[in-house]
Order: sequence, then C-alpha cells, then structure tokens
Amino acid sequence: MGRSKISVRGLSKVFNPLKGNPVVALENVNFDVEEGEFIAIVGPSGCGKSTLLYMIAGFIQPTKGEIIVDGRRINSPGPDRGIVFQEYALFPWLTVEGNIKYGLEEKGLDQDEIDEKVSKYIRLMGLEGFEHKYPKELSGGMKQRVAIARTLAYEPEILLMDEPFGALDAQTRELLQEELLRIWEETRKTVLFVTHSVDEAVYLSQRVIIMTCRPGRVKNTVNVRLDKTLSREDVITSREFVETRHKVWVDVREEVMKHYCIVEG
Repeated sequence: MGRSKISVRGLSKVFNPLKGNPVVALENVNFDVEEGEFIAIVGPSGCGKSTLLYMIAGFIQPTKGEIIVDGRRINSPGPDRGIVFQEYALFPWLTVEGNIKYGLEEKGLDQDEIDEKVSKYIRLMGLEGFEHKYPKELSGGMKQRVAIARTLAYEPEILLMDEPFGALDAQTRELLQEELLRIWEETRKTVLFVTHSVDEAVYLSQRVIIMTCRPGRVKNTVNVRLDKTLSREDVITSREFVETRHKVWVDVREEVMKHYCIVEG
C-alpha cells in the first residue's frame, strides 16, 4: 500500500434552495486515494458524483466532514488539483497554444519555461499542427485534448475529471481513453475520474467507487486487475474485464433502479 494522497472523511453536503426542501446530495462519504492511483467514480444520475469532485477541487464547501490532501484540510482551490470538465471550458478568443499557455502565464513562469511546457503537452496530446487554431475550428475531441493539455501543463499533482469524454462520439471517446491511460502511465498522477459508463470506469481505473442513489454514499469499492499492456480489444474481451464489469454493473444497476423508484414513486 502506498501513502494516502486524498482522505475523504464523513463528508456530507446539503443544498438549501430558496424555495422547497433542502437537498441532501452526499451523506457520510468516506474513502482514501493513494498517491498515483487512478480511481473511477460511478453511480446513478444525481447521486452527487460531480459535487464530490468539486468539493475535492475546493469549489464547494462540505456541510459536514472534511477532505484531507497531503495532510492538509481542503477549504479552497489550489494548484495541486487540476480539473477537466465535460464542457470544454476553453477561452474562445485564444488559440490552442494560447489556451495552454494561460495558466502558466498566470503562474508567473518565465517565457522559455512556458514555451517548453506548451511544446511538451502539445506533443503529448497529439496537437501538433493545431497550435494556432481557435476552439471554433476544432472538433469536440480536439477541444477536449486542449482542455486536458491545459490542465496537465500546469502540472497539478491530482487530476480531477468530470465526465470528460461524455459528450464525444464513441470512436473519439475510445481514442481519448487510450490517450489518457498512456499519459497516466507516463506521469503517474493521482486521478479521480467521474463517469456514467461502467465500461469506461473498469477500462481506465485501478479501483471503482460505486455511489448509492441520492443521498450519495459509498456503496462498494471494486478493485480492477487488468493487464493494460495488452491492446484495448484484448483487455475488454478478457475474462477479468467481463467479470469485473459485471460486478460493478450489478451494484450500479441496483442503485439506478432505486433512483427510478424514488423518482416515479
């Protein structure tokens, strides 16, 4: 076992709308993430997956409990945690290069260091030849590559990803999954990846955290033991993948059915 990078302890979040009853999004959530670990979080719609991620990012404060990163309690955003959203969140007036540079310039790095990092992550994300293109000139997949490159260039220790491939077509999604795995193997950053796709969660991660329907709690954690040196086709057709996917899906399906019973009932 490695050392704990992130500890979530007794975490609860209650939203108080101006009209209507308070909404309990998360309740008594507890888990640890080791340094360099790739964790996927799955569960029904509305179970608080994104809320949990935004609290770890420091954008939202918990109602109860705490989040500890490297021994420090998290109360606000910080450069140690980078986030990639489902929406590409690029600056439309900046080029690919300009978008990737933005955070580095804000950080106050000198120009040579900025240029070196921008070149590195343009190569890493396969963006050569698109440096001077604007977001409106790019496909969805290319925009998401830029968003990931911009976050990685800042070199956060923790990468938080909220359904980053959810809006993409199936082929582009698969390509970027493989790209993300390759980058993770190179950098060994700590990754928390929120997704609705059980297949995606099992293919990418080392552990899958399954959330209950709202209020979100940790229902189960499933270890993933796949040989990811194999081709994608060999991984997803392996007995280990099929068995692990089934184990995760049974838990997710149970919570999805509860969610629909609540909604319909």
